[in-house]
Amino acid sequence: MKETVLERKSPRVSIHDSVEEMLERIRADGLTNTFDRYAQQEKIRCKFCLEGMSCQLCSNGPCRISEKTGQDKGVCGIGPDAMAMRTLLLHNIMGAGTYGHHAYEAFRTLKATAEGKTPFSIKDTDKLRWMCQKLGIGLSQTNNKMAARLADLLTAQMRIGNGEENLMVEAFAPKKRIPVWHRAGIYPAGIEHEEQSCVASCLTNVDGNYVSLAVKALRLGLATIYNAQIGLEMVQDILYGTPYPHEVNVDLGIMDPRYVNIVFNGHQPWIAVAALKMARTPQVQERAKKAGAAGLRIVGSIETGQELLQRFDTDEVFAGLTGDWLAIEPLLATGAVDVFAMEENCSPPAIRAYAEKYQFTPVAISSIIDMPDLAQKMPYNPAEAGVTADRLIDAAIENFGLRRDAIDVKVPKIVQKAVAGFSTEAVLQALGGQLDTLADVIVSGKLKGVVALASCSTLRNGPQDYNTVTLVKELIRQDILVVSAGCGNHALEVAGLCNMDAVGMAGPGLQEICGLLKIPPVLSFGTCTDTGRISMLVTALADHLNADIPDLPIAVTAPEWMEQKATIDGVFAVAYGAATHLSPVPFITGATKLVKLLTEDVENVTGGKVLLGDDPFDAAECICKVIGEKRKKLGLA
Repeated sequence: MKETVLERKSPRVSIHDSVEEMLERIRADGLTNTFDRYAQQEKIRCKFCLEGMSCQLCSNGPCRISEKTGQDKGVCGIGPDAMAMRTLLLHNIMGAGTYGHHAYEAFRTLKATAEGKTPFSIKDTDKLRWMCQKLGIGLSQTNNKMAARLADLLTAQMRIGNGEENLMVEAFAPKKRIPVWHRAGIYPAGIEHEEQSCVASCLTNVDGNYVSLAVKALRLGLATIYNAQIGLEMVQDILYGTPYPHEVNVDLGIMDPRYVNIVFNGHQPWIAVAALKMARTPQVQERAKKAGAAGLRIVGSIETGQELLQRFDTDEVFAGLTGDWLAIEPLLATGAVDVFAMEENCSPPAIRAYAEKYQFTPVAISSIIDMPDLAQKMPYNPAEAGVTADRLIDAAIENFGLRRDAIDVKVPKIVQKAVAGFSTEAVLQALGGQLDTLADVIVSGKLKGVVALASCSTLRNGPQDYNTVTLVKELIRQDILVVSAGCGNHALEVAGLCNMDAVGMAGPGLQEICGLLKIPPVLSFGTCTDTGRISMLVTALADHLNADIPDLPIAVTAPEWMEQKATIDGVFAVAYGAATHLSPVPFITGATKLVKLLTEDVENVTGGKVLLGDDPFDAAECICKVIGEKRKKLGLA
């Protein structure tokens, strides 16, 4: 099997007109940008790296494996399959570690809130009580005491070791999966223990068995979802409300230069929510107006924006979501940004020149974010969330005075409507509280199946978001409901596939269901951390039907995975028991035994496997075939 890059058939670099329009300005202004840097890197790609046949871990290297020249092992003796799997596992570890960091921040924010130290409060008391009941925490105490005990338990669960009962797995995993994971040796300890085990295993001359490394990756994938993702999303629901569907605004056209604009970029919503709460007060709006602005607005970028989008209405204060990570530089080039507040990942390190050219103030609001020449840093502390939000507001108002008359503003006149805010609770509500309704439409064939999309955005196989949008259009055309999360979800919202106008693109069966339930054919489930939330919906269906995950007519796709968090999501999906489509083809193609393990052999262990395919039409056909085979095994047409 060879790694391939699809030939570009279009001069465009993005399917979004707003991004294309802003890129013209960026180039005219002489600024470096992701799209042009990608084109330059294409000229110097390393074949060994593309195939996973290189290693830089020790001073005996770097090593390359080339069977053509007889170099079939690294200096240490590691073979091609273990070399590629070890590199993949290191990527998995980085992804898991970032989710773990998010969970750590969520749990300590809940604890601080319970102790009255933050500007937040317990908003969804029903979710709090439900979580406590699921995890054995007594309900005959105050909400704050329950919240504090829940925060402590979730934190402790991240640290449990081998042989200890994983309460999150027992509470939230499909009942028929747990014995499968025990038999396969992948029932997980806590995420911190699994990360430590995996890191130690990647040391030179420790684990040179590609199968063993793959097993550790599967275990880490399960720990990531159950001990980090599900807990952190449920905590965010408790603090800020469980998502329910509502119409929102997306795309770069939401920017209005007349306002003081604070853009929150990253994955964690703490300071953004605190700032939004402040921005809704007359006092803050009056401060902005005294500076000559029409008011002050909060703007969401990538996953932090999506966290806000899922839970809050767009209005005169919350403008909406601009797009995925590849839209960040185009957003900054509008000249309408005053503060660009960054936390966790997806904050490009080369934006200093943009700040100087378009007069905005970049600020790190997380202890893990930094970049060259970054002057303003406000590391997150839950007890100081209100103070940090106020400092950002002051900085934005000050910047507005500098930007207003100095910058030639250019904002694309494109705003898209989307329906955001789907969750397991929202889907059940749409179904009248009965999962039988979903089961019935699947049995009848009106709905052929469900595909969960959890993806990034990449330039690897064509223009930005081309693969994602094209694949999803094909799936819904064939009566497959798509549930989406991550940057891929932003792509679908901006492309107009998450609103009721998109129902006309669906097949006749899915059209009928969408009309009956008043839902779009693509359900916006949120961010990449909502991979866990999507699994909760599938788990509820599996347990309701007394079925195992591999038996259901479902699949997972990451049609434009880009960074390390996506790799651990994909590994989880395979362990979960789902056929999982990945594009671009991962950098393992020189490891033939590993490819066979992930695309064939693992199905005999977990029931899931990796599907490969970079052409979106071929990928859609492959996914539909898998769903068709599962329907056939269930005796469905």
